[in-house]
Amino acid sequence: MTVVPGTAGRILVVDDEEAMLRLVSRVLTNAGYDVTIAGDGKKAVELLAAATFDAVVSDLDMPRMGGIQLLQAVRQGDFDVPVILMTGAPSLETAMKAVSLGALLYLTKPVDMSELEKAIARAVRLKQVAKLKQEALTLVNQGGMGIADRLALQTSFQRALESMWLAYQPIVSARDRSLFGHEALLRSAEQALPHPGAMLDAAERLDNLEALGRRVRAIAASKLADAPPSSVMFVNLHTRDLLDEQLLSAKSPLSLVAKQVVLEITERASLDVVPDARAKVAELRRMGFRIAIDDLGAGYAGLTSFATLEPELVKLDMSLVRDIDKSPMKEKLVRSMTALCKDLGMLVVAEGVETIQERDLVVELGCDLLQGYLLGKPAPAFSAFV
Repeated sequence: MTVVPGTAGRILVVDDEEAMLRLVSRVLTNAGYDVTIAGDGKKAVELLAAATFDAVVSDLDMPRMGGIQLLQAVRQGDFDVPVILMTGAPSLETAMKAVSLGALLYLTKPVDMSELEKAIARAVRLKQVAKLKQEALTLVNQGGMGIADRLALQTSFQRALESMWLAYQPIVSARDRSLFGHEALLRSAEQALPHPGAMLDAAERLDNLEALGRRVRAIAASKLADAPPSSVMFVNLHTRDLLDEQLLSAKSPLSLVAKQVVLEITERASLDVVPDARAKVAELRRMGFRIAIDDLGAGYAGLTSFATLEPELVKLDMSLVRDIDKSPMKEKLVRSMTALCKDLGMLVVAEGVETIQERDLVVELGCDLLQGYLLGKPAPAFSAFV
């Protein structure tokens, strides 16, 4: 099949090595991308100011402006564009900085061009999803949802709240398979909103995230008495839940059992929307809650929370764990990310473990905790042991 150049997306490639620029440009052009090149970060910033790109691929060490400085400049101007960094001299310090600034991937040279193509394709998809979400939000804010549609959605959402329940999936120790805790997973009998993502989307469109978050936390708090002794419960928070005063109230249902709860933050919206996010998280921690970041490695969104949240736990996205035993690239990424997190004193949870081979490898790579169908499926009742 002939690929028409420029149809797959616009990519900015930045490297001071001319041979590397030519190689990456040729590979991506043949794959159908519209490629623009720059010899250093300064030139790249000028190009980014003048045009829109679907992804940026940059060398780390360059004269005038290196990859980290370029990434900082990108984040100041366009939060949504994914950035892939390449380096021939990886280090823990630069990896941590790249993670904190939301780099999508951190690749070691010599780079496998087929892996780079896959990474670029994923980056472009992420950019497209971010664009579509922004367009949908704009449409809703402009009244794109008719009155009848809004009333129907409101009715479905209310029924979902009334029929809501939580399923509990076990999280176990990698060392001895003992029970560490459970993640509370949103469920509802409302057929019009058949899965958690649909309920969250409805809550966002109706500007009713507060009601959803409070309901989830109230149910979770009421069920903790039935949990196995010494286990903890992971309760998901939307970023905007941090704006709810009740979350920070010492009298709220979940606050009364804070020492048994890990608040798992999934960044569906940027933490930039939360004034004093660092102070709010510090207060939650003072109340006894622990903080976890969900979906680490799923994309630039979750990674940007690192510096602000300073979590006690991180959860590797299941896309990294799935078939990790068959992917040297995934193995390398998980090894690096796990070492980085453990060096910072964080417990690492491998999500989506479904096979013995996946389990054995993530344990070998240093993950502290395991979650997935191999260990236990979500159920209405708590697991006493695995």
